[in-house]
Order: sequence, then structure tokens, then C-alpha cells
Amino acid sequence: MAVVPTDSIAPSEDVSSTVDIPPVEDLLSAAVEAVGGVERPGQITMARAVQRAIDTGEHLAVQAGTGTGKSLAYLIPSIRHAMTAGNAVVVSTATIALQRQLVDRDLPRLARALAPKLPHEPTFAILKGRRNYLCRYKASAGWPDEEQDELFDPREVSATGRMVQRIQEWAGETETGDRDELVPGVNEQAWRQFSVSARECLGATRCPSGAECFAELARARAGESDVVVTNHALLAIDAMEDLPLLPEHEVVVVDEAHELVDRVTSVVSAELSETMVSMAVRRVGKLIEQHFADRLMEAGEDLKALLAAAPAGRLDELPQVLGLTLTLVRDSAWACITALGPRTADKDDPEAAGLRKAAFTALDEVHDTAQRMLDAFGHAEEIDRAEVVWLEAGTDRRPPVLRVAPLTVAGMLRDKLFGDRTVVLTSATLALGGAFDGLARQWGLGPGGGRENADGDGGAKEGAKGRAGWTGIDVGSPFDHPRSGILYIAKHLPQPGRDGLPEAYLEEITELIEAAGGRTLGLFSSMRAARAATDALRDRLSVPLLCQGDDSTMLLVKQFADDEPTCLFGTLSLWQGVDVPGPSLRLVIIDRIPFPRPDDPLSSARQRHITAKGGNGFMAVAATHAALLLAQGAGRLLRSQHDKGVVAVLDPRLATARYAGFLRDSLPPFWPTHDPAKVRSALRRLTAS
Repeated sequence: MAVVPTDSIAPSEDVSSTVDIPPVEDLLSAAVEAVGGVERPGQITMARAVQRAIDTGEHLAVQAGTGTGKSLAYLIPSIRHAMTAGNAVVVSTATIALQRQLVDRDLPRLARALAPKLPHEPTFAILKGRRNYLCRYKASAGWPDEEQDELFDPREVSATGRMVQRIQEWAGETETGDRDELVPGVNEQAWRQFSVSARECLGATRCPSGAECFAELARARAGESDVVVTNHALLAIDAMEDLPLLPEHEVVVVDEAHELVDRVTSVVSAELSETMVSMAVRRVGKLIEQHFADRLMEAGEDLKALLAAAPAGRLDELPQVLGLTLTLVRDSAWACITALGPRTADKDDPEAAGLRKAAFTALDEVHDTAQRMLDAFGHAEEIDRAEVVWLEAGTDRRPPVLRVAPLTVAGMLRDKLFGDRTVVLTSATLALGGAFDGLARQWGLGPGGGRENADGDGGAKEGAKGRAGWTGIDVGSPFDHPRSGILYIAKHLPQPGRDGLPEAYLEEITELIEAAGGRTLGLFSSMRAARAATDALRDRLSVPLLCQGDDSTMLLVKQFADDEPTCLFGTLSLWQGVDVPGPSLRLVIIDRIPFPRPDDPLSSARQRHITAKGGNGFMAVAATHAALLLAQGAGRLLRSQHDKGVVAVLDPRLATARYAGFLRDSLPPFWPTHDPAKVRSALRRLTAS
């Protein structure tokens, strides 16, 4: 790989010939000074790289460690571009927490700081999917819904019924209609009575409430803004659907980019169950002749009986009886669609049009999903397969569900997201195994970025432009990882098994927590393991021990942060969602390498598909998944300049397995050791200090 010299990321030139806007370095200095911060070498390097990507049209992947200040580093070039080009920059995040940070804290402060140096004070807006906004027409017209009769049963004022009443009161007060502003929140069953999906919406011109529609007003605000903050799901829908949801834009910044593939996969996946068929029947029942609805109901009952008797798991071949049932569901749904008549009927009667639109939406989903599942089979070779179908077992609260998902979203992203705009992807965790190529392949980008580290004086080496037109840089971290943290791999422990935590693991955890005086975040590969460890250790430890599920995760994290000796055990959301700087967190324990479950239908199918095409399926799927989560979990330790502590991985395979080097290269550069005595001694010194 060719390497471009460090000084190639030079101070950016003013790209505007009509507006005199300072270069990005001057704007960054003004912003940092205004908020009372300190310029960081990695932040400067990243801001220059983002500006260069915008100027050249080349895609950019930036790994920026915690504490780099990456939000400012991409927001300032984004605002500068919006001012010079005259259209918005879209910033996409994976989590509500980061959306709120950007809209409530970062962007308001930045706008005030930059206003004196720009043609106008930067403007910004948040835009969500239509389902997140109250539908004025549905709320005011009492739009019939399949569950309303149950909710307002006079014999029982249920919790959901009380939520519905609270939404009705809030509907008369809210200025945005944004569900997230309704505190405390409400469940999906209640909210569904007051919201519509994009497919169900009548459209602003046909809806009696179109002129005051909350979703349309949010879109209008976004269209007039310099920066539009959204989420990965809406970004994917906007890129892949024919009707654009986001304002016209040339530049997208994808923060938390390590989650992009999973979020896009969720958007383009589908499911089919008897519940969905029944909903379609209820929505269409009074609009067509009864025998059409009865046919669809019977097909749904056949599907229910079949799924209840079938074993859960991935379907590599289509069983004949399932094929016949899916065909029956598809054809019955199509008969109902045909019986409904023209889609534009009743255009002068909004209530009737709304009912028909809801019916078409439900029927289309049933029909199209059944057809998609049938199309997923019948390929002569594994490499020709495009999607995977699996049966998810039912629970006490939900019946079995048949699911379908693409084996890869790389082609969709390459064509729809990266095709006609400049994309900047950033996260603290992108260079897995020491290179960007793993995630780049999942994004649909060709080889070329590689990983290069920021040098000592704050410059950065930059990967050469690849055939797919992208560059990857690592701007480093302001933390001194080798001096601040220890990576302890418990090489002496047995390999983890399937029968829960071995006694040796429980003893090791006990000794580590005692040495740390509590102050421990335990990250487990499953909820069962987290609960088992909690139950086994509560009697052995003298410090408070919390487990995810005991209360809301937000309250548990707050309790953990507020009381230094407290320990918190949990699973996936804690691996990526905990930000606890200071002495309350000195030890992160990871029970095992977080590979996906061997029987996970989607990851196992993707692994097999890549192997059939001549690739290394294990490394591309399972090891990449594990590396990403390991890096995210280890990243919980150092959240501020003064933090110190230990990341303890109990799984000895991180030291001994053939793939161990790839996983370790994905982690922050902590000081490594296999010696438990040294680790316990270091933790005791931290506790004493």
C-alpha cells in the first residue's frame, strides 16, 4: 500500500469563490476557545481530513479514540461546506444518546461560537422516521384501529389505556409531536394508535391535517438547516427508497459507523407471522367481500399451525409444506389487494382513504414478504444465494416468527449510499485487526484504506486512495493507554464451555473485584452468564453487586457511577453504552471472546456464504464481530484523561488461538500481561490511592 506523506493533509484552502469563510483550522480554534477547551492533535488532523474528503469527493473512514473530540472535528467542516455549497450536511448516528448530545449540547454551542465568523449563525434540525411523530389526523379523527376496542374496554382501564389517555392530553400541548418528548414514555401498542408509517400516510396534500403535520414540519425545518441529525435506519431508508425523506445533500457523516451494517440489515429485513396476517385481515375485512378476507384468514391459520410445530433455526432448503403455505398466504393476500380496487379510490374522503391505505400497507407487507421468502430458495449453488430465512421460536408473549434477511448489504450501501455523495464514517472502533478493510468490505467499499497511526507531533499518515475511492486514517487517542491501562488475559484459566461459568472463573472474578475494591463493570456474552455470575458472587463479595435487568439500564448505570464500590454486571448494551469516567470504574471484566452464537441464523449463513465464495468466513464474520465488541468493551475503561485501570479478559483463547493476534490488534494499546499477581497488585495500588 502506498503511503501519502504526513504533510499531505495540509491546512485546507477556501473552496468558496463567493463567500469569505475562514479555513477549517481557524474555525476549529474559535470553537475550542469559545467552549473553554484545548485543541487536540487528533482533532485537528481529523478536521483537516474531513475537509479534504469534502473537497475531493473521496470517502473517508476515521478511527478517533475516546476523548479526541470527533464531533467538533466533523461538524466544523460540515458547517463550512453547508455555508459554501448551500445545502445541508446529514449527520447520522446509531443511538438516541448521541443524537441528543449533538442537538442539545454540541451544535448549539458550536453555532454560537462560529456565528461571528460565518455569513449566518449555523442552523440545525433533527429528523426521525414518520412513526416517531404524532399524526394529527389520526389523533383528532379517531381513526379506527384494530386494537382500539380492547384499549377502551369499560371493564378494564389497562396500563396501555392510561398511556393512550396521556398521549391524548399531550397531543393538545406538544409543539413537535416527537415521541421522545413524551416523558415518561409509552409502549408501542399505545403509540401505534396515534402514529402512521410512511406507507400508511395519506400524504400532505391529501390529508386534512397535512398543513400542520408534525412529520412534514420536521422535514421542512430540516430542509432549511445547515446540519440535519438523523439515525442510521432513516439514512438507509432515504438512500434505498424511491421517495427521499432527507433534504437534498452531498455529504453524509456517519458517526458510530461500526453499527451501520447491523442497522441497515434491520431496515431491509422482514418477518412473517400469523399475527401479521390477522392484522391485514382486520384492516381489510370491512372493505372487501368477506370470502376474500376468509381465504387470507385461513392461510394465516395454516401458517400459525405450521410454525408452531416446526423447529426453530435456519432453513437451508424450503420444506414442501412451508412452500405451499407461503404460496397460499401470498396468493390470498394478492386476491385481497385486487379486491380492494384502485389505490387512489376515495381520494375525496380522507377517512375512507386512510382505512384503504392502512389495508394496502398491511396486505403489501404480507404479500411481498411471502414472495421474498419463496425467492430465497431454489439456488443451485450456495454462492448464488442472496438471502437467508429462519424460524424464530415463540415466547409466552409472542408467537413464532419467520424471518428473512440479506446475506450482505454491501451492494446496497455501495450503490445507494456511497454512489452519489461523499461519506465520512467515524467511530472509536473501525480498524479491526489493525486495518479498516474488514468493515470496508461490509460497507461495499473496495480495498485501499488500511490503517495508519497519528505520529508524535499530531500529523497523520494517510492510506492511498483505493480503487473504490476511499481513505482510512487513525487519528489516535489523547489517552496514554500503556501507562493508564493494563490488558490482562487470564491465560491460566480453562477455555470457557457451554455449561455456564466454571468455578475457576468465579474465583478469578472474586479475587479481581476484591483487589479493585468493587468498581467493576462485568461484561458477559449472555444474559444467562451475567445472571449466574451475579447470583454466585453476591454471597462471596462484600461490595454491592447490580445486574442488568434489576432495574432500567439507565438507573443501574447511574447507581453504579454514584457509588464507587458498586459493581455492575450485564450484557450487550453495556458493552457499548456505558460512559462512567472517574474512580467508579477501575476494572472491566470480559468473561469470554464475544463470538456470535454458532446457531445464530444470520451470522452462520453469512459465514458459510463467504466461505463458499472462497473467502475466510470465520474471520470475516465471527472474528470481525468479536473484535468489534471486544474493542467496544475494552473502550469502557478509559473515559477521561485521569482514568486508570485494568481490562481483564478471562478467555485464554485471546492469548493462544490462531486468531488471537487479530483480536488483540483491534484493542487499545494497553500494557499486556498474563500474570494475575501483577494485576491484583496494580488494582490494590489504585484502590489505595
